[in-house]
Amino acid sequence: MHFEVSKPDKSTVVFKLREKKLDALISPELKAEFLALCSPEIKTIIVDLSDVQYCDSSGLSSLLFCERRVRENNGEVFLVGVADKVLNLMKIARIDSLFKFFNSVEEAIKTKR
Repeated sequence: MHFEVSKPDKSTVVFKLREKKLDALISPELKAEFLALCSPEIKTIIVDLSDVQYCDSSGLSSLLFCERRVRENNGEVFLVGVADKVLNLMKIARIDSLFKFFNSVEEAIKTKR
């Protein structure tokens, strides 16, 4: 799995997924990365999905795992660059309301608490 992680400040992590598919092949590794990133001092995780063109239920499960872990620390997850197909799947699964959506990482950083 290809990704980049940056920390624009002490309470924010930007996770850029460099894959076209968010599916069962990478979901276990992605969950492990999210687990490592979700420490109590992290209040915002910005997941940049602008390279992702396809997502299945395992991929959604990874995002839900991240959201649940961050929420346990009174934080939130922002999603950036979500493709229409992926957003439609999230709407069908009725999980779109759990996330805030942005067009760019910069926009998401400006909006955080």
